[in-house]
Amino acid sequence: MTEEVGEDDGRRPVAEAPLPLPMEFEALYVLNQEAFHDLALAVLGTNDAAEQAVHRAFLEILRHWDRLREESEDLQQEIWAIVRRTVISEGLLSLRERMAALDSGTGLYAALGSLPPRQFDVMVLRYIGGHDTEHISWYLGVTQSTVDYHCRKARERLSPIHRRILKSQREENA
Repeated sequence: MTEEVGEDDGRRPVAEAPLPLPMEFEALYVLNQEAFHDLALAVLGTNDAAEQAVHRAFLEILRHWDRLREESEDLQQEIWAIVRRTVISEGLLSLRERMAALDSGTGLYAALGSLPPRQFDVMVLRYIGGHDTEHISWYLGVTQSTVDYHCRKARERLSPIHRRILKSQREENA
């Protein structure tokens, strides 16, 4: 045990060695990364913060990958729950404050920030991310009718002016 901690023998330390990722995990990343990033960007406000949050979420998913694959009845819903917890729940309070500050007098972001979590998710993915019902359903791990329900309930909570702003914003994204 005479080796010094900092001694360089030309080999990479174990902590830096890349670990092989399961093929299914890599596919999950490719299929979901953009939608998760869209949501994180809308919630966190900056690209760097969004990338860090999505990275943390995928590390969490990878940490539990074997258990998720073996025990999950609905893998997509479980994964969305991890991403949601990592991205949304951690910043929900500050998001609502930031959304109010971002608003240019219409009150739209404050109104979105006051929605229940699932309604908020659906509205952000649909109107800010520009995703359709089928993709939102897949991302959240719920049925398309559940997505439509949450969207309808969220629109009912919003004022007519906010609904018009969202409608025009969605038409611009289309």
